[in-house]
Formats: sequence, structure tokens, C-alpha cells
Amino acid sequence: MTDYTFDGPEPDFSPKPARFTPPPGSVDCHCHVFGPFDQFPYAEDRSYTPPASVLADYQAMLAATGLERSVMVQPSVYGFDNRASLDAMRRMGDKMRGVMVVPSDVTDAVLQDMHDAGARGLRFNVDLKGGVGFTDLDTLTARIAPLGWHIQVFAKPSTFLEAAHHLEALPCDVVIDHMGHVPAADGVHDLAFQRLLAMLRDGRTWVKISGTYRISAEAPPYYDALPMARALIAEAPDKCVFGTDWPHPNFTGPMPNDSALLNFLDDASPDVETRDRILLDNPVKLYGF
Repeated sequence: MTDYTFDGPEPDFSPKPARFTPPPGSVDCHCHVFGPFDQFPYAEDRSYTPPASVLADYQAMLAATGLERSVMVQPSVYGFDNRASLDAMRRMGDKMRGVMVVPSDVTDAVLQDMHDAGARGLRFNVDLKGGVGFTDLDTLTARIAPLGWHIQVFAKPSTFLEAAHHLEALPCDVVIDHMGHVPAADGVHDLAFQRLLAMLRDGRTWVKISGTYRISAEAPPYYDALPMARALIAEAPDKCVFGTDWPHPNFTGPMPNDSALLNFLDDASPDVETRDRILLDNPVKLYGF
């Protein structure tokens, strides 16, 4: 058994229902699993060390909130070792898709095996150890093009701004994590946020209504972040998907109950039809459920 000293709190393991019932087949488009550590130890070169949060814990959250399908996102603490993510994907079967992290010299056979397990994208995490930077963007985009995958970008706003033109020119869909990571205090007029809105309007860019608690300076219901989410949804209601970011790793503030994140989506959406499109129709299209 591997022993770790954890640098963040455990998630809230008592999930509650949201104020509404998600439509059947709703998708949580951003989650992770950590452990069991005797099977899936962390990479030595990592930026943080989260406590164990295994698939059974995640499934309990899904059952409590009424979400039914998921997208497993490879976390940076596992580097190129996708075994924990792939194990969860295979155990969930057609109810889970995945976004992987691979080196530029990954073989076609490995990519095909990942595709068969449900992988539909590659993650570029350019601000944490264990991620893949933009130097491999063109090489890896060419590798995944035959599979019809997208790329997913985790980057601070300044990094995103520098790379935006390059991202727009890619021959595949681009998914931006956590509403672009723009702090709610910076507001909708922030340059990076305005660039994201333009990319949603004009290109093949999608955005995750996720990480609300990361950009907010408030406790739930995160009212300070509502203008950001509402602006994104108003700009491109067909290019927004929802994610819990369970189990909320690399976060030292109060752990959100995932019902609060669904309630935030309800507050941000102009109507039930749009909210349900974000939870169901859009992710089904993006991830090929």
C-alpha cells in the first residue's frame, strides 16, 4: 500500500439531490477518480496529492443527484498513466466516456484501445505537473483526427489568451475547462473571457459550465459567478456542457456538495429547455453517447 500525505480535504461524501430532477441520461462531463493506491499509485512528478476518491464514491454521487452518465477526465497526478481512468470507464461501460493524456509518440494501437474503452478526447493541462503542454498540440491533433476526438484545455486565462489563435486553427473541436478559469471578480469584460465568447460564437469551441467554486469568491449558491455562466450560455447554448469536477481536487476551500453545482446550472440557465440541453443533448453530441 502506498502512503501519501494529502494536501487537500476529502470531497463531501454525503451527496444530496438538486432542487430539480435532471432528464434521463444526463451527463456529468467532468469527473476524476483517485485510487485505490495499491492499484493506481500517483506519478512522482505531480503538483498536488489528493485523497482517495474511488469509483464507488462517485457512483453514489451520481445516484443521489440523478445524473446517469459521465466523462472521466485524466488528472495530472497520474501523468500518462491512464489505468485508473480506463478502469472506471470499462466498469461503467457505455455510461462513461473519457478524455485521456498521452505522449506525442503514443501508438495507434494504444489510441484505438482507448477509443474502444470510450475515450473521445485528449486533455492539455498546461499549468500543472503531469500535464501535456501546447508544444505537442499539432502532433497529437493529427494523431487523433482519424478517431474524431477533440482536445480539452486546462489553462489559466493568460495562457489561454496566448494560445487562442492556435486553438482556433485546429482541425478538431476544442473544449475549454471550467468556464475558462476567469475569476468571477474579473467579470465578463475580462479579455480572456471575451476571447472565449468569440471562439464559442465563431468556431468549433465548447465550454464546460464547471469549476464554479474555483472561480467564485463566495459560498454556494455562487452568485458572483452567475454572470459568467449566463454569458456563456447566452452566447452558445448548443456549445455548453455541465461538469461537477468531482471529487474537486487541488482545492483547499470548503468542499461543495454537488447538488449546489447543479442548482447553479439551474440559476444560470434561462429556461428548463436550455438547462436540459446542456445536461443531455449537447454532451451526447460532443462525446458520442
